[in-house]
Amino acid sequence: MIRRREFVTLAGGAAAWPLAARAQQAGVPVVGFVSTRSPDDAARYAAPFRKGLNEAGFVEGRNVTVEYHWLDGSYDRLPPVMADLVGRRVAVIVTPGSGPAALAAKAATATIPIVFGVGEDPVPLDLVASLARPGGNATGIHMVLGETVARRLGLLHDLVPNATRIALLLNPANAPNPTLRDVQQAARALGMQIQVLKAATSREIETAFESLGSEPADALFVAPDAFYPSRRVQFAILAARYRLPATYPVRDFVEAGGLMSYGSDVADAFHQIGVYTGRILKGAKPADLPVIQSSKFELVINQTAAWALGITVPGDLLSIADQVIE
Repeated sequence: MIRRREFVTLAGGAAAWPLAARAQQAGVPVVGFVSTRSPDDAARYAAPFRKGLNEAGFVEGRNVTVEYHWLDGSYDRLPPVMADLVGRRVAVIVTPGSGPAALAAKAATATIPIVFGVGEDPVPLDLVASLARPGGNATGIHMVLGETVARRLGLLHDLVPNATRIALLLNPANAPNPTLRDVQQAARALGMQIQVLKAATSREIETAFESLGSEPADALFVAPDAFYPSRRVQFAILAARYRLPATYPVRDFVEAGGLMSYGSDVADAFHQIGVYTGRILKGAKPADLPVIQSSKFELVINQTAAWALGITVPGDLLSIADQVIE
């Protein structure tokens, strides 16, 4: 259950600001936590972040204040949120699991420490000078998106080997996003064709599935995006309705009835970001904290969804799955 104080900050609106202002006046450091995920994800992912903070000696509400902003896919809100946090000189800006949020923070300040979580290599994004020596005011965790995208497409091929036409669903509001490039490269090696669909809202997700009636695909590849998990039930319902095998970037979708997911352990990434945030609050400089590369990945398969689609999951896939939902 989310406590009332948490609910106020989770809303990410002006109501949270007086709390942060009082904390600053009292000498308690304020952390600006900005996620493009839905507030529905708060209970799941704020907890491992707080655990990381606790391990560094910081307890929310006691010796640190965390101001949460869950933007629910509203990428256009990033610049004003960052400008406000910088204007109030928060102690650290945290951007877990969102390249656009990390870039917005970096554009807003060259001095306030930033702890990011990004799927793309942060060096080409100019977030850091190198993984080993970030060299500026930002560090964090690299969730190794390119490698997981190729691996996920390969797992989809193992699950439905006759699937050659793959619909790739992207959020055009999430830029830069290298998923199209990575999927196309992996698809060529597997002899697959990619059909690109775009959706940035719930209605556009519905429209994307409807378009498959006139241009059918053999399977669906949902690109990593912070907005999409909040619509995981919608995805599961539509994939079942259109009898479309689908692969997703995180386990949230599979727990909601989706077929299969493969990707970084998101909860572990939030935990690592909490640890780094705590170290910076204790005096460490982002320039001296190497960027962590994700080492925990998970394959989750929904056996019930496979049966409903008439798919027999190969035994070798079941044997390597981290979890099989039945």
